[in-house]
Amino acid sequence: MGKTFEGNLVGNNKTFGIVVSRFNSFITKRLLEGAQDCFVRHGVNANNIDVFWVPGACELPITAMRLAKNAKHDGIICLGSVIRGETPHFDYVSNESAKGISEVGLKTGIPTIYGVITTETLEQAIDRAGARVGNKGAEAALTALEMVNLFDEID
Repeated sequence: MGKTFEGNLVGNNKTFGIVVSRFNSFITKRLLEGAQDCFVRHGVNANNIDVFWVPGACELPITAMRLAKNAKHDGIICLGSVIRGETPHFDYVSNESAKGISEVGLKTGIPTIYGVITTETLEQAIDRAGARVGNKGAEAALTALEMVNLFDEID
């Protein structure tokens, strides 16, 4: 039987870029705080966490791609909040941002984590940004740590 590889959750000497949507900032600020806190708790130096604000979820992928191409970060997280409204705009924004963020990681090899919450209501968004369901920003940070360390093991 071959070896088993699994990324750990230690962030010493790692650098991360966090791209955050300004749209619904009352939610995304909480996601950002959760991600930053998680990184620091797992050994990432606060000075090694760069934050990039963009207007909305549609701007997350192109900014993540620019960061990945610059290769200054071990991993990238994209944080946003898309809340369903009365038009199909929700579907377009959530689908395209998900595809774009995924494409960044596939094309560049830099772990690029989808941390965009998509909810039916504002209450659901609040729950996922640190209330009853935990903080999805912190979960994205844990995923980034694990993937960065797994890729180190692979390489």
